[in-house]
Amino acid sequence: MSPTATSSTAPPTLAAETALHTPPLPEEGLLDTVRRYETPEGIELELRTVGPVPRALAWMIDSAIRLLLYLAAATLFLSFGGIGLGLTLILLFLVEWFYPVLFEVYRGRTPGKQLLGLQVIHDNGTPIGWSASLLRNLLRAVDFLPLFYSFGLLTMLANRDFKRLGDLAAGTLVVYRELPSTRLSPPPAEPIPPPPGLGVDDQQILLDFGERSTRLSQPRSEELANLLREVSGASGEAGVTRLLGYANWLAGGRQ
Repeated sequence: MSPTATSSTAPPTLAAETALHTPPLPEEGLLDTVRRYETPEGIELELRTVGPVPRALAWMIDSAIRLLLYLAAATLFLSFGGIGLGLTLILLFLVEWFYPVLFEVYRGRTPGKQLLGLQVIHDNGTPIGWSASLLRNLLRAVDFLPLFYSFGLLTMLANRDFKRLGDLAAGTLVVYRELPSTRLSPPPAEPIPPPPGLGVDDQQILLDFGERSTRLSQPRSEELANLLREVSGASGEAGVTRLLGYANWLAGGRQ
């Protein structure tokens, strides 16, 4: 069944549209650090990229944590002589290169980034994976050149997303982490009683549409309204308004 097909017995579910893919929205304003993307479901994501100063502060916090781990390892193992020295060097290597990778893959951010509300993600907003995290952190050695991340800083200042070389190679972004949002409510609209005979599933579809409409672009909202025109009896902007009225009525906005 094509994505635009409709059923003669029940309106199509919103989930049926997840196969549609829309490219990233155009970037606006040279000084705007908000990057807007539209997911295949039509939901607009706003990603606020992070500049050099917060990232440097996060790096200093993580460096302090690593230093404490180094001192603890040296205190614990060096008393065992040559074997202890070998274990210390191995631990130093693992902490230096895999400390950021493990935290990024399993938590999306290192402790330093967590304290500053930052997070590492893929360019498309999805959580970072093993290959991307390994690549961006291995290239820290190049970003550090010739001293104190000079090359990485110049690279960050040369592009709009503040990406260092590791981010450019891995396709990653450092963004401000958004706090979890509460359940959305349909936008204000005059409550309209829906057509009689709608089942529970159909009513849930209308509520889902109303809740998601606050994050949908207008063209996407009208596209979904066209798919539900058998329920609303309207399409385009008029269909969106009618469906929002149904959603508000079902959500308890009866007058």
